Amino acid sequence: MTAPLPTRRPSRLWLYGPFLLLVTLAAAWSAFWFYARGRAATEIDAALAREASRGRTWTCTDRSITGFPVRIELRCGALSLTSTRWGDAVRIETGPALAVGQIYTPGLVIFELTSPARATLPEGRTLDITWKSLDASLAWRNPERFALVVKDSTTIVNNPGQPPETWRAATLEAHLRRNPDRLADQAVDIAVNAKGTVLPLMDALLGTSDTGDIDLQATLTQAEGFRQGFNPDALESWRNANGVLDLTRLAATKGKARAEGSGQLMLDPAHRVAGDLKLAAAGIQQIGGLRIGNLLGGLGGLLGGGSGGAATAGLTPLPPASLRDGRVYLGPFRLPLQPLPPLY
Repeated sequence: MTAPLPTRRPSRLWLYGPFLLLVTLAAAWSAFWFYARGRAATEIDAALAREASRGRTWTCTDRSITGFPVRIELRCGALSLTSTRWGDAVRIETGPALAVGQIYTPGLVIFELTSPARATLPEGRTLDITWKSLDASLAWRNPERFALVVKDSTTIVNNPGQPPETWRAATLEAHLRRNPDRLADQAVDIAVNAKGTVLPLMDALLGTSDTGDIDLQATLTQAEGFRQGFNPDALESWRNANGVLDLTRLAATKGKARAEGSGQLMLDPAHRVAGDLKLAAAGIQQIGGLRIGNLLGGLGGLLGGGSGGAATAGLTPLPPASLRDGRVYLGPFRLPLQPLPPLY
């Protein structure tokens, strides 16, 4: 009698194969994440060294890098910046800070800052800032862009020998984008929108304490120098390059008062803001203490109001406004405002 052949046991590779593949992929992904974490730490250290060489020292207390498996999260228990580029040291201190980058969306970083912040400025001035939320994002792929959203912010401005001023905004949004069609001009498009604002300077200018809204759209030319920061060297480089802030639209409301304008601003040889603006307004009873009441239409017609185009419905063109030699003029009239100080 012939002995039976041994029975072959079925392969269990199909059973363990998916599990082994999953373990292999998990190990590979973990290795990749830790590699990315190490690269991020190296790049952060290099960036901090570059900033220090430019006169800006960043301090991130209790720094940690986490976010496994798909994020790189840089956390600081507190964040501070000390800059010596303004002569006297400028120091900004904030609460906890978080920067987040997704591994699958390289080139985009999202930031969160926790209130409060304090800025110590030259000549003994300070800013104390609080907010409900502050979020920002930075993308360095073409086109480069930056966005900032702040809610319920309050800024207390302290100048030696003067009473404190309080600035407020219910919401503040700012967007910057390199203009891909004007690379030769080194142009950056700017959009700023603020709602529920309280600005003492505007209160004094218009004679009302009502909250206001501001909408600004502009293009800044010759902006490359500001990559090194906002400091006297960058401003002087911008001025020498004939940089211009081209205001496409500036619209503001404050109670019943409304105004819109456009124009160009730059820096004069004394480092003060200068330029010309075309304005239209309604509901304004005074400007800088100058009572105008219902004279807007008459002033505009008498002194050359109108911008060559139709004003927004309900708004009356004003005489051209100009900033020169540190003074503000409306038509031929110099407004009774304090002289504009040099920026640096």
